[in-house]
Amino acid sequence: MRNILQEFKTFALKGSVIDLSVGIIIGAAFNKIVNSFVSDIIMPPIGFMLGRVDFEEFYINLGAENYESLSLAKAAGAPTINYGLFINAFIGFLITAVAVFFLIKIINALRKREDKNPAPTPTSRPCPYCMSQISLKATRCPFCTSEVK
Repeated sequence: MRNILQEFKTFALKGSVIDLSVGIIIGAAFNKIVNSFVSDIIMPPIGFMLGRVDFEEFYINLGAENYESLSLAKAAGAPTINYGLFINAFIGFLITAVAVFFLIKIINALRKREDKNPAPTPTSRPCPYCMSQISLKATRCPFCTSEVK
């Protein structure tokens, strides 16, 4: 049992798991921002241009009674197909997909730039005896005259 707990601790504390957790939390927050952007900023002007239409109120009532609004139909427990809410969710998805596409594009460009400029290869190393920097090709330290391999 102790071995399993140790394995789980090692797994949970790996950088990739923590990165994934942070990504999920940031993604959830980003999703709230996009949903608000769609519902509160994008859809009202579109609805206004289409004759003061509120997409969130578009629904198909599957029940026998008629209701003036979706909220009244939901309050009465009537079965409805809420295609206006689906339109809002779909537009939110498109905005999120475009944002993620451009984010990945930027990250890939940064990675390519990083790959083009690799870290310089070292030309020296520390002497194991006096810790002075000596050439990689040196067989004897010029500072302490020790033989190095």
